[in-house]
Amino acid sequence: MPAPKRLVALAVAAPLLLSACTTDSAGDPGGSSSGGGGGGKDLTFSVITHGSAGDAFWDVVQNGAEQAGEDLGIDVDYQSDGDPQRQAQLIDAAVNSEVDGIVVSMANPDALQDSIEAAVEAGIPVVTINSGGERSAGLGAIGHVGQDEQIAGRGAGQELAGRGAKNVLCVVHEAGNIGLEQRCAGASEGLGAQVTPLQVDVNDLPGAQSAIASQLQGDSSIDAVLTLNSAVAAVAVEAAADAGSDAQVATFDLNEDVISGIQDGDIAFAVDQQQYEQGYLPIVMLKLYAQNLNTVGGGQPVLTGPGIVDADNVDEVADLATAGTR
Repeated sequence: MPAPKRLVALAVAAPLLLSACTTDSAGDPGGSSSGGGGGGKDLTFSVITHGSAGDAFWDVVQNGAEQAGEDLGIDVDYQSDGDPQRQAQLIDAAVNSEVDGIVVSMANPDALQDSIEAAVEAGIPVVTINSGGERSAGLGAIGHVGQDEQIAGRGAGQELAGRGAKNVLCVVHEAGNIGLEQRCAGASEGLGAQVTPLQVDVNDLPGAQSAIASQLQGDSSIDAVLTLNSAVAAVAVEAAADAGSDAQVATFDLNEDVISGIQDGDIAFAVDQQQYEQGYLPIVMLKLYAQNLNTVGGGQPVLTGPGIVDADNVDEVADLATAGTR
């Protein structure tokens, strides 16, 4: 099939958002430290995610945010910490620095609630991304950018069912991440059967490989492994080989290893949430809010996914993944 078409409306909307933001900075040569709109005031936005160091998924989010900063003439300060309490502290520090806007991923909304509400109380607009969309408006954010994880999981389950899977191992790589739990629950719905969750640590990929292999060796009826992270997908392929299992591997998210795996036939498909947009679009949204009090989405999330990348369309996105934008 051709490249994912589920997001045509967003693809049209994004350039319009960008053009709306560039009217007062078209003469600016660009660069993340140059001034933007807001009545001539230089703007600084903090992007604070729960990404782990070296996680290629979040590298792409960072690329998107920083490119938006260059395009719009805005200072973008990207920071991340996988520990919810330390992520909350980063938000608190941004509030104390009196930044002009905050972008935050909400894998653990309960841990971040007080800090996000403090930002809103201080008059700092917040856009949430990735996980936690259902809690975003309630915490006072002006918008959310991401995918509906339950729907994405359901789509993955349906895709696996269409490929003959009946007993699926769902590999969760971050404890307490509500979005990952929703993916597994959705996969069960789409499959029409229970999936078996397996908790691993994305920061210990050898341990994850061993745990997946052990599960496959212990239950030969497992015919599919669904990973929720592109880095874990690569070790799942190795784990299946270690266990002598014919289970197919599918994953959420793209990186170069996943692209190669799909091209080589080792990975059946990837659910693509286009995380570059999760970095880029919130900067546009905050700029619009700063200069014109615009909000985007009408109270609903701006969806960046899901789409399916498989053998039929993988070559179309391969170069983009290598460039760090997919």
